[in-house]
Amino acid sequence: MVSAPHSAALPAADFEQRAAALAERLHTLPDKPEETPASTLRVLWHLAAGTALSVPAAESAPLPSLDAEAQARLEQLIGERLAGTPLAHLSGRQRFMGLDMHVGRDALIPRAETELLARAALALAAQAAAAAPGGRVRVIDACTGSGNLALALAHHEPRVEVFAADLSEAAVGQARRNAAHLGLSGRVEWRVGDLLQPFDGPEFHQSVDLLVCNPPYISSKKVEAMEGEISQHEPRLAFDGGALGISLLNRLTREAPRFLKPGGWLAVEVGLGQAEAVARRLQSGGHFNQVHVLRDAHGDGRVVQACAALAMPLSPATSPRSSP
Repeated sequence: MVSAPHSAALPAADFEQRAAALAERLHTLPDKPEETPASTLRVLWHLAAGTALSVPAAESAPLPSLDAEAQARLEQLIGERLAGTPLAHLSGRQRFMGLDMHVGRDALIPRAETELLARAALALAAQAAAAAPGGRVRVIDACTGSGNLALALAHHEPRVEVFAADLSEAAVGQARRNAAHLGLSGRVEWRVGDLLQPFDGPEFHQSVDLLVCNPPYISSKKVEAMEGEISQHEPRLAFDGGALGISLLNRLTREAPRFLKPGGWLAVEVGLGQAEAVARRLQSGGHFNQVHVLRDAHGDGRVVQACAALAMPLSPATSPRSSP
């Protein structure tokens, strides 16, 4: 498919012309800031040549020359992208915390905004490991999706013991494939179930050092109005947080103390405008102290983290569907 590389001037000149044309037609979303007309074209160019790369990988790789067949494939890919197919679904790749992950329609595409949560979680894990006997830290990742948070923690912090779950069996399958792709299959135990239900047993009660979660937090009404690139291609289950967008967040704040040891941490991503309300709920419940809101580069609160001060009495867990 790919001809032998000629002078770099030929692909570069053709690239600039195509990039300018693409810039006039491409609509990009703010939750994927790495996608520009130029970076999009680089990904599609390499894909047309037979190599699937994430945006950062494509930006650092030299452009290959394309033969006639590959150029026709490039035109097809550009058309699919302009029609609304996510770039990550075309390439099957997305970088998260330095890891090039496989992505698809079974789980949410990892967003750069979630790296704020990942970095906070890594800092908390390192803090816990420094204080723990033997340096071992137990972590639960609820609503794991493609496994991006769980795998980033396992990759960057060798002292963590990671357990991850998702309500979607298809998403867990995607996470398992990512673990195999990254050589981390032995570092994360995957389970299928609703929020914390897969861990509701004596083994996990009041024994978790860190609980992380990127739950669905968009209201059902807003999900209906989301960009087609999202609503038509990514699983609704990963976005829909109920009538007010806080159903899962509320459950998490209620149920997390059942699993966290005193001094353990909860770290959760929240939607725009939700951070202060979630922080107040955590502070008022009596089980958490040291509640902090972490803000992104725009000053918006996007992560709430809280330290468990008290263990929750071991009464039966809340029914997954019993309350908002």
